[in-house]
Amino acid sequence: MPSLKNLTDEMLRLDYGRTAEEVEKFIKSVVWSAGASGVVVGLSGGVDSSAVAALCTRALKAERVLGVIMPAEFTPAQDVEDAENLAETLGVRTVKAPIKPVVDSFAKQLGVDTSDASARMALANLRARVRMSILYFHANMHNLLVAGTGDRSELLLGYYTKYGDAGVDFLPVVGIYKTQLRHLSKHLGIPENIAFKPSSPQLYPGHRAVDELPADYDLLDPLLYALFDKAMKIEQVVEMGVDRRLVEELLQRYDRSRHKREMPPAGPRPIPLP
Repeated sequence: MPSLKNLTDEMLRLDYGRTAEEVEKFIKSVVWSAGASGVVVGLSGGVDSSAVAALCTRALKAERVLGVIMPAEFTPAQDVEDAENLAETLGVRTVKAPIKPVVDSFAKQLGVDTSDASARMALANLRARVRMSILYFHANMHNLLVAGTGDRSELLLGYYTKYGDAGVDFLPVVGIYKTQLRHLSKHLGIPENIAFKPSSPQLYPGHRAVDELPADYDLLDPLLYALFDKAMKIEQVVEMGVDRRLVEELLQRYDRSRHKREMPPAGPRPIPLP
């Protein structure tokens, strides 16, 4: 019976060079088949968006990649600085689009107080959807595709906003777990302060992934790997010393978020008269 450490080691034992090459080939193929001029990426200063920007730059060259930095009023200044520095290092052109005025306009029209705790998650998802709209504006203006930044950990957990950060044209790194992506980012030359930065979606003040997820990715990823890649049963995972409640919660999150990974249910076709 493998241990969690064994699974983690196995999960991270990758050929990062070939992995990067395969992702780059995928990016080229998608952009070429769409007849697009390039891609647009939302840059947050976090590992996912930084890795996608780096891979797109390697695949397409910097002049075909547009980075859009979309801070909220509570976004840490360090995150914005990290996004700007990365774009400068990659040679990627950027535009900055603070989202507060747009979100405030929505809230005003809806008669919602942005400080109302009961509206926190609705406003959090609105921020993600505002960012999606901004990315598509630039995509439509310049014949670009929106490159999504979601990874495999987020996909399996359903940890993203429907029609928000999930509203994209393609997902270059969705087959790669968060912890794998951190090490791939290091291979790509992304600074460690970005590659290993704690996950923080920043959709409301002080927002951190660990506030919503049952554990950090260092633990979640080997468990997800065990359940979905190794096809291990609940009992097998529990035998490794993992709390059964955590394992069951991961599977419940997967089931509850199934609608995010599928097309919306479609109604029946019309019935002709006999």
